[in-house]
Amino acid sequence: MRPHPVNHLGETMTAMQTNPDLKLILGSGSPRRSELLAQIGVTPFAVRPPDIDEDSIGAELPRDYVNRIAREKAAAVTIADDEVALCADTTVALGRRIMGKPADAGQAAAFLYALSGRRHKVITAVSVKRGTRVWVRDVQTTVTFKRLSDAEVNWYLATDDWRGKAGGYAIQGPASVFCSQINGSFHAVMGLPLPETAALLTSAGYPLFGGTS
Repeated sequence: MRPHPVNHLGETMTAMQTNPDLKLILGSGSPRRSELLAQIGVTPFAVRPPDIDEDSIGAELPRDYVNRIAREKAAAVTIADDEVALCADTTVALGRRIMGKPADAGQAAAFLYALSGRRHKVITAVSVKRGTRVWVRDVQTTVTFKRLSDAEVNWYLATDDWRGKAGGYAIQGPASVFCSQINGSFHAVMGLPLPETAALLTSAGYPLFGGTS
């Protein structure tokens, strides 16, 4: 008997029976998440990125924020009875500060200088929806940046890799040269923690690993 996942609130997420006919709907337009899913043999039946307001609410903490957004993304994806939706959200947190996707190169530079020579957390929350039920789980990873020079920041900004990236960087891109240490899940920093994602899909009855329960 497989253990039931537990979310960040300590709530047990009861599993459903495996259905070999379920289709996976990816609620994300991120090519990185599609690539990560392919590593565990999963090809989405369709991609339906939801359109939601991703602004934080008041003094919302980063972990609460990312879990809320992941849950709201799942709620916004329309699925049929034979479909399961998979969504995720990633944010960079410097203390209580939420670093989303920079609006322009100036903000990306500000993010990089703030992260320079310091540790920060990358939090990814994954949500899976089947019918009216939603499962959510998050993974926190600590990343340390080396101290960045002006030349390094300007070089990186010129690559344009900061666009559309939480915190202004992707660990698998050119900014990997800035990361001196990582403690946690590399996949989660990329945007989709694979063990936790597999556990949630299995709990929703999606036929992973040959469809065994």
